[in-house]
Amino acid sequence: QVQLVESGGGSVQSGGSLRLSCEAPRYTFASFLMGWFRQAPGKEREGVAAIDSDGRTSYADFVEGRFIISQDYAKNLLYLEMDNLKPEDTAMYYCAADPGLELTLKPIFGYYGQGTQVTVSS
Repeated sequence: QVQLVESGGGSVQSGGSLRLSCEAPRYTFASFLMGWFRQAPGKEREGVAAIDSDGRTSYADFVEGRFIISQDYAKNLLYLEMDNLKPEDTAMYYCAADPGLELTLKPIFGYYGQGTQVTVSS
């Protein structure tokens, strides 16, 4: 079992910024695919961004250059820096990890955290 703990969610106005953090076991950064997903009420979980152990990244089309996924190996943290937030970004955001996947945004990761809520008001 891989324990993932998210933090950093909150309520902001449209155009605001948030940085989500995910604490993960150190070994996940060496070989796992890591990612961020989100799920709004009544909608399916969707991939937001992913990063592999070589630092290659993938972003959903709706990100439109507003978000950056990154890792801090020294602190065992995965980040999602979100700028220019929109009301449609409102959702529960989940950190995810998988030991065997290639770079993907499909919601087929093996491990997910409990989530952190992001609410963007207009």
